[in-house]
Amino acid sequence: MSTFNDFGLPAALMASLERMQYVTPTPIQLKAIPLALEGRDVLGSAATGTGKTGAFAIPMIARIMGSPRGSALILTPTRELAAQVMEVISGLLGKRSFIPTALLIGGDSMSKQCAMLRMRPRIIVGTPCRINDHLERGNLILHDVNYLVLDETDRMLDMGFGVQIDRILKFIPPARQTVMFSATIPDGIAKMSAKYLKQPERIAVDSNSKPHVNIQQEVIKIAHGDKFDELVNQIKTREGSIIVFVKTKRGADRMAERLHKMHFKADTIHGDLHQRKRERVIQGFRDKQFRILVATDIAARGLDIPHIEHVINFDLPQCPEDYIHRIGRTARNGAEGSALCFLSPEDGLLWRDIQKLLNPGEPLPPLPPREGRSYGKSGRSGSSSGKPQRSRSGGGFRSGGGKPQGDRHPSGDRDRKPRSANGEGQSQQANGERSERKPRPQGNNEGRSYNGNGHSNNGHSNNGSDRSRSRRRGNGNHAGAPRQAANA
Repeated sequence: MSTFNDFGLPAALMASLERMQYVTPTPIQLKAIPLALEGRDVLGSAATGTGKTGAFAIPMIARIMGSPRGSALILTPTRELAAQVMEVISGLLGKRSFIPTALLIGGDSMSKQCAMLRMRPRIIVGTPCRINDHLERGNLILHDVNYLVLDETDRMLDMGFGVQIDRILKFIPPARQTVMFSATIPDGIAKMSAKYLKQPERIAVDSNSKPHVNIQQEVIKIAHGDKFDELVNQIKTREGSIIVFVKTKRGADRMAERLHKMHFKADTIHGDLHQRKRERVIQGFRDKQFRILVATDIAARGLDIPHIEHVINFDLPQCPEDYIHRIGRTARNGAEGSALCFLSPEDGLLWRDIQKLLNPGEPLPPLPPREGRSYGKSGRSGSSSGKPQRSRSGGGFRSGGGKPQGDRHPSGDRDRKPRSANGEGQSQQANGERSERKPRPQGNNEGRSYNGNGHSNNGHSNNGSDRSRSRRRGNGNHAGAPRQAANA
């Protein structure tokens, strides 16, 4: 089979594929679609940007079109991925389709979603927490679901959605077809898939831990304080759309603001934005209203914008698999792209973990020296000329590169589990990101006293402070002394 005509798809679906310029199936589609059309459970993995959405959506729609009964449920870890999957499904169904659909994601209007559910949709795409919200309220009935898709399952389990998925599966008949797709399926995730799939056909295209071959990778060793200037230099020397990944929400806002002040067209996306704002930002980037998108890992998966030519990892991801997903935002559908990574001395352990994933069994690169050891006064590694070291294609380092550059706004983050079951993306942990801690306010404590409970008596004499110290030493009237100081 070399074309979609060989799959025996419905005529309406073939017309949609032709309109969407789906001419030749990708390798993952060639292997997965025939098995899914036969009703087999599938566990598939392939590099990001290789057409996994079409691999499960095309046989799903063919099944829906061929039978008046039954429905499909697709679970994704993030709102953005769910919205993108629904966009692909809507395109495959066509504008004249009478098959109702529903998109159930956090941050969107509940009344709007309830209205869609009253239409008895046959295709439902959503995030686990919002699906559970509707199930608990009695808005959603899944008794006729016979096609279940778990998209980016490793990410859903990493984000703590395993319990949520288990709850949802209790409402779905066991006699169903289940398809699981992801860019990476570690051994632990493959074992956990045993409770979701029945005798699945395992499909792997290329390596599930290798980035796309069309991505040219570069690494620059640089002091953390020089990152922003180097970023500006890279932006000036590159052409086309750029996505810059940082660790924290505040760091993303701050960087976009600094770039805007330097007259670069930039915007930001992270978990603190309302759903409508996220949609406007993504659509604006898709329409090329601005050139630079500063993002947290919320945009590392599912963001399919063909014209992204460059990915810059300003901060390394905390999870090695997220590195592959980040750089997979470029070189989509056979195009070419580049991925640049800034490597600071404090990133040594994270970088070694990434190299273990990219090059298993190969010698690991040496850890870069910690700042303050071999880094000179300017903070630039190992060169009296003050130039950051550069390497290509991951792995080791070769000297080269541009001028020393910098950023004075460090940021840090890690993936965490969602704090609550209400609304994905609204919780900081559910988006795999966190905000920086705000420093405790410090000011001039002169003329300020503290009572035994740690409360401040501003503007009082030092006698109040003496009383407080006396109370902490066990002297004085604990109850009356603060009132006396206040009355004084």
